Amino acid sequence: MRELLKISDIKNLYPEEWVLLGNPIMDESKIDVIEGIPLYHSKDKKEVCYIGRDKTSAYDKITLIYTGSFKPIRKITGIFNRV
Repeated sequence: MRELLKISDIKNLYPEEWVLLGNPIMDESKIDVIEGIPLYHSKDKKEVCYIGRDKTSAYDKITLIYTGSFKPIRKITGIFNRV
């Protein structure tokens, strides 16, 4: 069986990557992941979803996390008034 790792260790091992986690342990708010078992990782999210899918059968719960930070897609440049 694979090793349960803390989220800080996962971020250090797989920077700026998508990581599929088995049996994740969540915080009290059930929003943030505290620990999990890394099953598969890649910079490509689709690759993690499709290839990692076969590695999830032995786990009760799975989740997908991104270890980097998201950049805004669009910038708001101003407010437009209707004339």
